[in-house]
Amino acid sequence: MLRDPVSRYLSEWKHVQRGATWKTSLHVCDGRSPTPDELPTCYLGDDWSGVNLQDFMDCGYNLANNRQVRMLADLSLVGCYNLTFMNESERNMILLQSAKNNLKNMAFFGLTEFQRKTQYLFERTFNLKFISPFTQFNITRASNVDIDEGARKRIEVLNFLDMQLYEYAKDLFLQRFQYSKQEEHQKNRQKRREERRLLREQRAHQWQKEEAAAEIAVTEDYNSQVERW
Repeated sequence: MLRDPVSRYLSEWKHVQRGATWKTSLHVCDGRSPTPDELPTCYLGDDWSGVNLQDFMDCGYNLANNRQVRMLADLSLVGCYNLTFMNESERNMILLQSAKNNLKNMAFFGLTEFQRKTQYLFERTFNLKFISPFTQFNITRASNVDIDEGARKRIEVLNFLDMQLYEYAKDLFLQRFQYSKQEEHQKNRQKRREERRLLREQRAHQWQKEEAAAEIAVTEDYNSQVERW
C-alpha cells in the first residue's frame, strides 16, 4: 500500500512524536546491518517523543525521508546504507528506478487514497471477495495537521523521490484499474452472448420437438382415418 508522500511523512512524524521507534529494525542489507556511522540516529535517549516538525525535518539521517522508495528498492544496488559508495545523484536515480521496477513487477499494490479501487483490484487479482466494502477515510491524523505552504514544500523536497514514485504508482494503478474494468466488461459481454446463444439453441430444440410432435399427431390422425375408410 502506497500513500501520498506528504500525508505519509506527517503521519510518521505524529507517530514518532507519540514515542514510536524502530529500534528493533535491523536494516539488514547484503547480509549485515549498517554501522552507526552509516546510519546515525536523530535523537539521544530512548525515543524522540515530543519532537516538533522542524526538528523532524532537520535531521539529515531521518529514515522518514523517501521511505517508500527505500522500502521498495533493492538497496544492494547502491551499496546499502554506505553513502560513499557512489555519488548522490546516481544513487537517487538507481533507487527510484529500482523501486519503480519492483512495484511494476508486483501482482498487486494499492493506494490509500483509492480504497474502493484498491479493493476491486485486490479481488480481481486474487479471485477473492471481501465481506464488506472498503471505507474511504479522508480524515486522518495527518490531515488534521495544520502546516503552512513553506513546510509542505520542504516536505516535498525532502521526499522528492517518493513524490516521483507516487506519481508513477498512481498512473500505473489507474492503468491497471481501467484494464481490469475493460476486461470485466468484455467477459460480461461474452457471457451475455453465450447466454443468448444457449437460449436460441434451447428455443430451436424446443421448436423441433414441437414440430416433431405435431407431425406424429398428424400421422396418427391420418392412420385412424384410413382405418375408418
